[in-house]
Amino acid sequence: MFIIGRIIPGAQKTMPKKIILTASLICLLFIVLAPTIVKAEGIVPCNGQDCTLDKLFVMFGNIYRFIVMMIATPLAIIGLTVGGILLLISAGNPNLSGLGKKTIWASIIGLVLVFGSYLIIDFILTALGYKGNWSSI
Repeated sequence: MFIIGRIIPGAQKTMPKKIILTASLICLLFIVLAPTIVKAEGIVPCNGQDCTLDKLFVMFGNIYRFIVMMIATPLAIIGLTVGGILLLISAGNPNLSGLGKKTIWASIIGLVLVFGSYLIIDFILTALGYKGNWSSI
């Protein structure tokens, strides 16, 4: 970085690269998720005066299914792909290889948590005394 013609020692010169990389990643995610956001149209099962309390729980079930199937699963697949690509292009670089492994493990843990959330919700509802299949509401 320059201040009146002098270079500050220890200044980061990679900041514009990080900003460009972050902005391009956000744009890529928006392009990938834009069709998914449009599919969110049928989440609310009622309109106007026919909305009752049971429709609220139907909406919660629809939101859960939307998040799991339309957002979390594709993002985990993208994470697994990026981690695999990082492992392939690391060429013996331990930092890049470690980043690839962390990305893959984070994606796998995220998938386990997302699909395990069904069990967590079922356990909580059973503990509260709900009898029935909440996912078919």
